[in-house]
Amino acid sequence: MEPVIVPARVRDAEAILKLQYLCYQKVAALYNDYTLEPLTQSLADFLCEYDTHCILVARLGEEIVGSVRGHLSEGTCHIGRLMVHPRMQGHGLGTKLMEAIEGHFHNATRYELFTGYRSEENLHLYRKLGYTLFREKTISPQRRLVFLEKQGISTSS
Repeated sequence: MEPVIVPARVRDAEAILKLQYLCYQKVAALYNDYTLEPLTQSLADFLCEYDTHCILVARLGEEIVGSVRGHLSEGTCHIGRLMVHPRMQGHGLGTKLMEAIEGHFHNATRYELFTGYRSEENLHLYRKLGYTLFREKTISPQRRLVFLEKQGISTSS
């Protein structure tokens, strides 16, 4: 049985947050920082994202095993919170979720995302998908964010 990628339902919010909490434990351990926003986001704050973001989930039956979010601003699709259940990692689901969110925002002129500089698996995936580094931002002595971008549809006539 293969996971199916579909738009998230509002009633999926709690399950998505539980998956988010599970997936970001590895990131928190990598940076020794358990105050990361994905680990502290409230259900109320997340529910507000349904009004401003496209939220996709990967379902294996009724279980949510992956998710990604995106929103469009001035032609740029900002992608975030790509997550795949640990037992499902390494089988291409992250790539499928990225392709699905890019496909949802197929008219974007640019795609942008960020990850931590130590998140080698993420960086490998994003580079494989055509993303390139365009900026870095230091958050704290142990945390630095790496911003990557990819061009979308051509803006030339």
